[in-house]
Amino acid sequence: MMFSAAPQLVLASGSRYRRALLDQVGLEYVATAADIDETPRAGETAVDLVCRLAREKARAVARGYPSALVIGSDQVGTMDGAAAFSKPTDPDDAVAQLTRMSGQLVVFHTAVCVLNTKTQRERNAVASTEVKFRQLSRKTIDTYLQRDQPYDCAGSAKIERLGIALVERVTSDDPTALVGLPLITLVTLLAAEGICIP
Repeated sequence: MMFSAAPQLVLASGSRYRRALLDQVGLEYVATAADIDETPRAGETAVDLVCRLAREKARAVARGYPSALVIGSDQVGTMDGAAAFSKPTDPDDAVAQLTRMSGQLVVFHTAVCVLNTKTQRERNAVASTEVKFRQLSRKTIDTYLQRDQPYDCAGSAKIERLGIALVERVTSDDPTALVGLPLITLVTLLAAEGICIP
């Protein structure tokens, strides 16, 4: 629970997954979706892209909160460090993403930025998660997409429900990162700004 002397906490996201994760730690916050252009830049690595997007989300929302800590976060997946899997554009794109990831090791990078709008100080970090996918048949992909509807997830992949059956293993130092908000990392960044949990 935040003390009244603490700055307001703002989650720069419309993601239900990020809200559910932040709810777990019991902080009071408001959520405001950030409207930014998420198009990758030429030559931008997946890590550079996700870190930039997290910062830009925090900065976009910060304009409406002059005395707050604004949390921006984003996630992309990659198999080569450069090309990024983001949210699918449509069901066909989701099938293409999952077909490409079948049998492969995919690294999902989840960046978080905590922007203090009073001091303009930014604290940034990225948590990476390795996911080894099973060989996926078209029937498996279609069944998963129909049941889980993961069209708001990077790479069309989520493990909260049936998606767990698509993977052989998940390796991460911050297990909530894959869901969309690295809480271990975030708790550390918030503590540096004076917000201690619990």
